[in-house]
Amino acid sequence: EAALLVLAAKVGRDREEIRQQQPRGQVFPFESVRKRMSTINASPGGARRCWVKGAPDILIPLCSTITDWDGSRRPLTARDRTSLIQVLNDLAQQGLRLLALAGKEVETGVQLTQTQAESDLSFLGITGMIDPPRPEVPAAIEKCRRAGIRIVMVTGDFGGTARAVAQEIGMRLDQRVPLLTGEQVSRLSDVQLRQLLKRKGDMIFARTSPEEKLRIVAGLRHLGEIVAVTGDGVNDGPALKAADIGVAMGKRGTEVSKEAASMVLADDNFATIVAAIEEGRAVYANIKKFIVYIFNSNIPEAVPFVLFVLFGIPLPLTIMQILAVDLGTDLLPGLALGAEAPEPGIMDRPPRSRKARLIDWSLARRFVFLGVLNAGASMAAYYFVYFSAGWRPGLEMAASGPLYARATTMCLGGIVAAQIGNGLAIRTERESVFRVGLFSNRLLLVGIVSEIMIFLALSYVPFLQRTFGTASLEGRDLLFLLIFPPIMLGADELRKAWGRRRGRLSAGVS
Repeated sequence: EAALLVLAAKVGRDREEIRQQQPRGQVFPFESVRKRMSTINASPGGARRCWVKGAPDILIPLCSTITDWDGSRRPLTARDRTSLIQVLNDLAQQGLRLLALAGKEVETGVQLTQTQAESDLSFLGITGMIDPPRPEVPAAIEKCRRAGIRIVMVTGDFGGTARAVAQEIGMRLDQRVPLLTGEQVSRLSDVQLRQLLKRKGDMIFARTSPEEKLRIVAGLRHLGEIVAVTGDGVNDGPALKAADIGVAMGKRGTEVSKEAASMVLADDNFATIVAAIEEGRAVYANIKKFIVYIFNSNIPEAVPFVLFVLFGIPLPLTIMQILAVDLGTDLLPGLALGAEAPEPGIMDRPPRSRKARLIDWSLARRFVFLGVLNAGASMAAYYFVYFSAGWRPGLEMAASGPLYARATTMCLGGIVAAQIGNGLAIRTERESVFRVGLFSNRLLLVGIVSEIMIFLALSYVPFLQRTFGTASLEGRDLLFLLIFPPIMLGADELRKAWGRRRGRLSAGVS
């Protein structure tokens, strides 16, 4: 309607003047089933006219005459109808949204039914309106395809228009069934519709009613798909409500669509939805990184107690030192991993299954792999102190005093040093951390610095030494701890490189 008002203004017609000269009497509002709207207006001289606008393929069959440029009317012949269909197809191939206009004179003083008003019309013309997709949509569609997200266009537009727009935005249509109309969908049973929706390519459903949109959404959900629906009109309400995620347009969306939707898109931009999906995947991945990081320190915290029980060695780690790791050194680096940017290639992975668990086998394998290395580092640091003091296997180990306190401090330092390497390595799940920049997460760097400062404070501040059972370390002790961050980082880089190589080999075999 806004486009038609602009067109009228361009040809010099005043909207308010027309409304005063031709006041509206009866109104038959637009309905998605009828796909048209009609009004009966008074005309100058006391006559009345019926004006109808709607879908061309619906409106043309209701016309019996055609109005020529000079205002004369003549019968609408089969040849005229063929020509009009050709014009429709030509305009639709340009991606224009089409609207047909028709009218007729009606008797004065008579209330007409909808059927009476919308029959025996005189065809007036076709309007083609440009509603181009945003320039960023094709790239967003391609990103969806790489991410395993299938695009299904469900529209009330003319089929040719829908096909042209689909090609413009880069949809890859299933050539066996590239486009179906709402009428064709209505003739399918639910089972037949589901079989159709199983096809892998992108699809278009044109000239659909709210009921048909709802059936399509229900069919996809029955197949186990996670369905997101975008819409802006009243007619989209049922489909928005039935979808897993209903997305209404914030600028041009109706209140009904916003109420039915799960979320409202403030900028009406499809690319924003894709960006939100990427951000959601990143958040999920960051939660898993946090879990791996926190679990990593649990293994080196448990191993000293196992060795103490099995072999009777002096306890390498005290309870207070464990609390220092869990509530002190690990806290800020773990939180910083939550701010990690999306990993390169995160939108090249298929969607997660509905049954996927947060803690799965891949996560468990990773934290066990890194946790065992971390435990090895902490115990190596512990024994380093005894070996430096002249202890050898078979001799009794000091279970108290300055040497023992220094050894437990080194065990704590081994955990902290290994966690520094873990924090850097865990930033990516598959890609090399050097691809994203080893130090690109500034919050993590702040966390690592805080981790180091807390450990140094525990080691050298006297009252903290008494509280946590620690002791001052020598220079060679600190140098020994420096080897653990690169060892942990390098080990995880090798693991990821092996995983990428296996992935490429699997892709080559398949």
